[in-house]
Amino acid sequence: MEYSTFSLTVNNAVAQLQLNRPQACNSMTRAFWREFPDAIAALDASAEARVLVISSTGKHFSAGMDLEVFTQPDPQMFQGEAGRRGEAMRRLVLQLQDCFTALEHIRIPVLVAVQGGCIGGALDLVCASDSRYCTEDAYFTVKETELGMTADLGTLQRLPGLIPAGLARELAYTARKMPATEALQAGFVNRVYPCAETLLAGVLEVAEQIARQSPLAVAGSKQMLNYARDHSVSDSLNYMATWQAGMFQPNDMMQTFAAKMSGQSPQFEPLRAIVPAMQEAVKDDNNNKPN
Repeated sequence: MEYSTFSLTVNNAVAQLQLNRPQACNSMTRAFWREFPDAIAALDASAEARVLVISSTGKHFSAGMDLEVFTQPDPQMFQGEAGRRGEAMRRLVLQLQDCFTALEHIRIPVLVAVQGGCIGGALDLVCASDSRYCTEDAYFTVKETELGMTADLGTLQRLPGLIPAGLARELAYTARKMPATEALQAGFVNRVYPCAETLLAGVLEVAEQIARQSPLAVAGSKQMLNYARDHSVSDSLNYMATWQAGMFQPNDMMQTFAAKMSGQSPQFEPLRAIVPAMQEAVKDDNNNKPN
């Protein structure tokens, strides 16, 4: 499919979603909020890719929410009875949150390559990814605080689990920039590269290594890591046992052993595509898992 705010390609089981509005610092317009969740859902449903790399073009990764969203809001949001206005606003925020939560629900790992500024809503996006990488000139900022609002699309919920809680609070309260060196020291990014070209090459190398592994093993690892983040060790171990009882089959292991003996790369069967009629049921199942 063609998208107006980013490009999406799949080559050798590696998907690349690249923000392509550098003249506007890759800000997230209304079109982005429609296109992004549709693209992620379609990618997951097709099972064509085994890993997703999100990057961008130009000087900055993304300036976050485009100003048009703030300056040209839907007039109906501010009309009518107060309770109903509040309910509609809550529903809108939940819909926007789902755009990035989709990165956690998708079966494949999501790697993000950040150059320059990663601001506001862009930070919400990268916090929902599996792994983050950046250039030496990159920085991350909870810009919403400086604008007079509370960040509402996931940064405040995910960032304290990715860096020390006190640092996350400082960033949220001050809206200051966290530079690449500090992000690396805090464990927010995995690696820092000298420029955008080496960044993308390095992240794609990681992606290609992931794509060579059993897609079922990788999907299971992502599922278990996400579950363990939100549950006790005891509950997570119990869920792991249940997963293994249903998902563990010797096929991929035999492929690996045979490949090692022959000196060739294993040829794993891809995950099954999601039947369109079942997509909503899968989404509901993810949303209704016990806490």
